[in-house]
Amino acid sequence: MPTLSIHFDPAVLAHLMKAAGDDTVHVTLSLGGADRDGAAAAPVIPHGPLADLMKAGLLKEGTVLAFRQRRAGREGRAVVTRDGQLIVDGQATPFPSPSKAAEAVTGNVVNGWTLWQLPDGRTLDDLRRDRAHGRNVD
Repeated sequence: MPTLSIHFDPAVLAHLMKAAGDDTVHVTLSLGGADRDGAAAAPVIPHGPLADLMKAGLLKEGTVLAFRQRRAGREGRAVVTRDGQLIVDGQATPFPSPSKAAEAVTGNVVNGWTLWQLPDGRTLDDLRRDRAHGRNVD
């Protein structure tokens, strides 16, 4: 019988250790860098609204975005996928745009570009403005 070994980067383990018991943790598995025939797997190219930010290096796969609307008592958390979509906690399928992802959490049509924040507090709109002005700020 084949054996499956899974090795996690120390950063992944540190993230898992910080997660609360009711947190959703998304894990993506990639099986090697080649397909069954030994050919190199095709790279995943980001597409959609977040693609330009990812291609510019301003937004990376695995980045955790969050927001909190204190008055409404709502908060959301999403993870950026390799192809530029957002996986929102509690949702089964990824969302193609920040606004659609935010709408899934709030139940209202909202501007996800100004709502979703990176861990450092910048919004996706801030990143978009940085890109427009030629700033690659990590």
